[in-house]
Amino acid sequence: MNEILDNIRVLLPIMLISWGIVIVFTIWKPQRYFNSFLLMIACGFTMLFLAGLFGDNMGYALVIMFILFSMVLFAVPALLVLNGIVLLRKEGFALAHILSLALGIGIGIGEIATVIYVLSFRGGIIVYDQLSSFMSFIGLTVFYFSSLVLCFVIYSIFIQVLPHRYNFNYIIIHGCGLSGGERVTKLLSDRIDKAVEVYSRCRVKPMIIPSGGKGSDEKVSEAYAMKKYLMEERNIPEDHIIMEDRSTTTMENLKFSKEIIDSREGKKKTALVSSNYHVYRCLKYAKKIKFKCVGIGAHVAPYYWPSALIREFIAVFLKKGFLFWSLLGYLIVISPYIYIAFSR
Repeated sequence: MNEILDNIRVLLPIMLISWGIVIVFTIWKPQRYFNSFLLMIACGFTMLFLAGLFGDNMGYALVIMFILFSMVLFAVPALLVLNGIVLLRKEGFALAHILSLALGIGIGIGEIATVIYVLSFRGGIIVYDQLSSFMSFIGLTVFYFSSLVLCFVIYSIFIQVLPHRYNFNYIIIHGCGLSGGERVTKLLSDRIDKAVEVYSRCRVKPMIIPSGGKGSDEKVSEAYAMKKYLMEERNIPEDHIIMEDRSTTTMENLKFSKEIIDSREGKKKTALVSSNYHVYRCLKYAKKIKFKCVGIGAHVAPYYWPSALIREFIAVFLKKGFLFWSLLGYLIVISPYIYIAFSR
């Protein structure tokens, strides 16, 4: 019992401080990817605290947690491959629809390579042959980039479970294409419904800004289709809707909507509503144009979510700053292999 109390006294403050730092940084700058690493550190201290509750058996608890975590990791590629197959069956073939399938195969290869590398240990000594070195390199590469994706996924979920005060003055709805060129899709109606939910929870009803222009294959603008849906399907008064019908990209959604809000008097506390996988990138773009807002994610079909979130990660990863630091980190991680290759 004394051992448990000692662990609580040591680990509880550390865990609470780490979570406090995560929450403060997330509220302060939610679009910073660095916050995802702080979140993972807080999760790590939480696991240590939970293991500490077992007192003298803390070591055994950590081993069991590690085994369970490893089992989950080995299940991930199978689930991603299965999800990719389901997505292709439901949505048809498209490059964006094979992302979860490709990632599942990639992670699976990395895990197989890691297992082969571990099996190359003989009597506790690693055999440094070309095969084991290559497998180690593949496993480490997959682990590094999978960790980046995992941090992004967990943080994308975390920023949406933080509580909000529903005192918004404006709600922006991001468009995402129309069915038949004039009707809102299921994906878009989910965004609109989430915006209406936020609208209904505000004591003073905010203005809703459906944002989206008319694509080359569309008969009406996305903003008009959303306005029609809001009025006819959700009974939102027309004088509570301001259309933004010029934008063709996420950045333009935010830029042109901000211009509308800035042109009006009064308070300007704003919520932007998009699909849950899209919120992080929206906040990144909002920061670029110095647009202070809160991101709120709408429901997405479970089979569609993994591939969509991977696509969002790729969009964020390819940005110059993120790409530079990610590749620099990768070079540091594989530096032993680089050294060995050039020292031969």
